[in-house]
Amino acid sequence: MRVWQQDISIQALSGIHVDTAVARLGIEFLEVGDDFIRARVPVDERTRQPYGLLHGGVSVVLAETLGSCGAAFASPPGYRAVGLDINANHLKGATQGWVTGTTRPVHIGRTTHVWHIDLHNDAGELTCVSRITMAILAPRP
Repeated sequence: MRVWQQDISIQALSGIHVDTAVARLGIEFLEVGDDFIRARVPVDERTRQPYGLLHGGVSVVLAETLGSCGAAFASPPGYRAVGLDINANHLKGATQGWVTGTTRPVHIGRTTHVWHIDLHNDAGELTCVSRITMAILAPRP
């Protein structure tokens, strides 16, 4: 079942992130399906921590970006989606290549959304699981 209430595409997602942290970290949007968004982040000098692993905060940036975009585009035009809570469990480190995330809705309500995000390394191994809760704000008069 298609969850999007606004026109969504890779181009639209990429376009709203010009000159943002998402662009600076090299996050790339890859795919939009009827109920999911997929994007990836490189594991490189911009995104590694001192031990050479993908920084956990960068995993959370990818997860929050995906969940926030999901909530924003699954909301009616004119509504805003803002984060209330995010959690992440880091399961396996990544030292090279790409980490790819996929988000899907758990709950799409009138005033809140909950989105689940799985992150995988290039070998397909689960590196992080995350869940974000979003407040859906009605347009201001």
